[in-house]
Amino acid sequence: MALSWYGAVLENLKLFKKNIAGDELLSDSFPYKEIQNGMLWEVQGKWVVQGAVDVNIGANPSAEGGGEDEGVDDQAVKVVDIVDTFRLQEQPAFDKKQFVTYIKRYIKNLTPKLEGEAQEAFKKNIESATKFLLSKLKDFQFFVGEGMHDDSALVFAYYKDGSADPTFLYLAPGLKEIKC
Repeated sequence: MALSWYGAVLENLKLFKKNIAGDELLSDSFPYKEIQNGMLWEVQGKWVVQGAVDVNIGANPSAEGGGEDEGVDDQAVKVVDIVDTFRLQEQPAFDKKQFVTYIKRYIKNLTPKLEGEAQEAFKKNIESATKFLLSKLKDFQFFVGEGMHDDSALVFAYYKDGSADPTFLYLAPGLKEIKC
């Protein structure tokens, strides 16, 4: 049986779920760059407009006595692609003490789920990644997956060097790849 183009795309799509709670947080349709010895994935998000459909049917409203505001009420809204696609839920900002408490609990919960070399690399490199995150703490927006589990991975978003689009950081060892 031949696959449609949509089926072929889905057959090769990789999703990344949280290792602990299982919410989908990312897919390979959003390229990432490994930073901090592979502990973090950096993903570029972008603002997109949803719901804005401009259909030109060839009519001339001014010639037909209509005004510019007549017609369908356009409910266009700007959203960040990653937040919208994976239904990420924004969380209140963390102060340093709250973040350290969170990351200690997260490390404790995740470490036994990792095996062999992955666990060793995590133990070796998570401290420097944590320090990197702490250095940017004031700039972050915090997100969790749609299930909003307390013990799950946070997704961090910030604006790099005056960029108009947010950059997202994921704790890579906490993601589990599944092939669709």
